Amino acid sequence: MLRGIDPLLTPGLLHTLAAMGHGDRIAIVDANFPGASNARLLHELPGIDAGAVLRAVLSLLPLDDFIPDPAVTMQVVGDADIVPEAVRDFATILAAHDGPRPASVERFAFYELAKSAFAIVQTGETRLYGNIILAKGVIKQF
Repeated sequence: MLRGIDPLLTPGLLHTLAAMGHGDRIAIVDANFPGASNARLLHELPGIDAGAVLRAVLSLLPLDDFIPDPAVTMQVVGDADIVPEAVRDFATILAAHDGPRPASVERFAFYELAKSAFAIVQTGETRLYGNIILAKGVIKQF
């Protein structure tokens, strides 16, 4: 454990976040997502809900402010206007970190984005559509 680092961020996940460059994407996905078959690099956090993982990741990872949609969720199949509970929670968490409202894309478009992500974090999230992809921003000098 390290001071100031969320304990949900495992050593491997910390390494992944540090290794990512500007514009690289990381997918935080639910327990039903086909993570193993879509990931170039897979981190598994069973039993942890996706919102907690999103909060932990955003404690260290800035979002890309050079693109229109640095946070993307999956649309509900058959009704793109429905906003699932998990996505509402994601929007609240993003707002608390000065992030934008997440955009949403069709299911298979989301899968393609996830396949090209630097890594996928498979959570234990059991709510449907508990999936979000983040694009890493620039670490500004402090």
